[in-house]
Amino acid sequence: MRQVSDIKNVLIIGSGTLGLRIGLRCALDGFQVKMYDLQQKQLDTALVFQDKILKTLIKSQQCTELQAIEAKKRIVTTTDKKLAVADADFMSESVTENPDLKKKLYVEFAPLFESKTVLTTNTSYLLPSQFATESGAPDRFCAFHFHDVFHANVVDVMPHPTTATWVVDLLMDFGKIIHQTPVFIQNESPGYLYNAMLVALIGAAGDLKTRDVGSIQDIDRSWMGNMKSNIGIFGMLDQIGLDTAWHVVSPRKDSKSVRFANLLKQYVEQGKLGVKTGEGFYKYPNPEFKNPNFL
Repeated sequence: MRQVSDIKNVLIIGSGTLGLRIGLRCALDGFQVKMYDLQQKQLDTALVFQDKILKTLIKSQQCTELQAIEAKKRIVTTTDKKLAVADADFMSESVTENPDLKKKLYVEFAPLFESKTVLTTNTSYLLPSQFATESGAPDRFCAFHFHDVFHANVVDVMPHPTTATWVVDLLMDFGKIIHQTPVFIQNESPGYLYNAMLVALIGAAGDLKTRDVGSIQDIDRSWMGNMKSNIGIFGMLDQIGLDTAWHVVSPRKDSKSVRFANLLKQYVEQGKLGVKTGEGFYKYPNPEFKNPNFL
């Protein structure tokens, strides 16, 4: 049994869109961070994105230049599994939303994790029980799911049936330390709370588009204008990543989901994954919906 005060060293497995943000947030809050990925190129890209995020945080006075410099010093990158897991107190996994891939990763890492390490998955829609056994320590394994980290700063704590109670308590406390709003999911459920609601909304938008009821722009205009929001559903999808969205939608076999998955697949096959590749439903860094005349 461990307390949140025992957490000093954080391991991030998967340094993509969310992994790099989780690592940076932890570093800003004083934790030593190791970021692991298969390719050094991905780690180098993550460091570039972290620099951009820090500049934005400094500009908005959410951190000082000194705090940014100190945070960067706390971050180490590696492609070496054994080096990555050494002395890790807390691990956050953010690899592709694919159960087979996650199982394979845990089978490889399980023999390497130290007995003190709290293991968490940042899966968006899968259940932790799907790969708890493969983690090698089901009692220390729990879903700890981030949304955006810096703007939408909610973190979902969702245990599976054999997660130890002390792990849940620790994660609820840890979420507050890293400036998130922790919410407890009482029973395993795909999509937690917000994502479950969001998926229903995204499904409705996808259905409207694939039935040619409205264009991508007009569907977003309808949402933005009525909800007084600065982003629409398809803009949100670009932020989430169209590959992630496809992985969530594609297993569903109802006609609406099949049509929407086929639409998403067209973009994914063209490498148009959203914000992270510079183009999805919109082109970035200056998407059409940010134009003052869009509405």
